[in-house]
Amino acid sequence: MDGLRQRFEHFLEQRNLATEALRALEAKTGVDKRYLATGAATLLSLYLLFGFGASLLCNVIGFVYPAYASIKAIESPSKEDDTVWLTYWVVYGLFGLAEFFSDLLLSWFPFYYAGKCAFLLFCMVPGPWNGAHMLYHRAIRPLFLKHHEAVDSVVRDLGGRALDVAVGITRDVLQTLARGRALVTPAAALGAEPQASVTQPQKDK
Repeated sequence: MDGLRQRFEHFLEQRNLATEALRALEAKTGVDKRYLATGAATLLSLYLLFGFGASLLCNVIGFVYPAYASIKAIESPSKEDDTVWLTYWVVYGLFGLAEFFSDLLLSWFPFYYAGKCAFLLFCMVPGPWNGAHMLYHRAIRPLFLKHHEAVDSVVRDLGGRALDVAVGITRDVLQTLARGRALVTPAAALGAEPQASVTQPQKDK
């Protein structure tokens, strides 16, 4: 319990969008930011349990702030924050893929969206206990290192086949256009001959 409290205190001391908002509220209201953060987390949890549009709110939480932080990471000279948010988006993408197949079943559970929001917040929490970092290095990276050569081989094979198909389609289209032009050109020449025969007597006159 003390460890969780220390992590909470450490998070409030960092500088990010959420802590800056808490500091501004603390300055205006005079209420300690720890109580403000606890109250906001409680209200968010209750809304995710009983409120309307919990799915939308959960997706906003999991996307909007990480997108904002990713843009800041791209614009900063440091590459460390780039790695942090790239890792988050890898985990977020795999989670979204798994959720696509299980959402119809899991969404009926009353605590599903609260649990999903807690998981996404766990994945974006800064520090050594960052959930995305832990999941990537303990689960995703070992699988990637084990199977990435086979996946690359399949991707190259599919890419070569797709290129061959595209070249074949392009060649067929060009041949069809060439044949159509060859058919149109003689017809146009025949259509021009009567006009020449009509205009010729006018020149002799």
